[in-house]
Amino acid sequence: MFNQIFGQISPPPALSQGYGGLTGAGGGLVGFFNNVLKLVILVAGLFALINFIFAGYAIMTAGAEPEKLSKASNKIWYAILGLVIIVTSFTIASLVGWIVFHDSNAILQLKIFGPGT
Repeated sequence: MFNQIFGQISPPPALSQGYGGLTGAGGGLVGFFNNVLKLVILVAGLFALINFIFAGYAIMTAGAEPEKLSKASNKIWYAILGLVIIVTSFTIASLVGWIVFHDSNAILQLKIFGPGT
């Protein structure tokens, strides 16, 4: 009935290709969560780098004050722990990609997908 009134309605060409031109297992929510995972890992890595820089500066300006040196060294250890967590998340993402898609790089692709690209 609606076909007779409105005719055939199809999505725009950019959206009919799926998310990022991918259909099936690589498109839709999988592509979206792939982008979210990459963004979270990127932000975490940048945060660790900034912590290294500030902790190094704190060590250089601490002088002989043991409390400031202790705080700065703790910052470095926390940044190292954060990097270990990032590497572990890469490993887990690679394993999940291998198990689900039979490609360890399926989740860790460097290409960021968007609608119509």
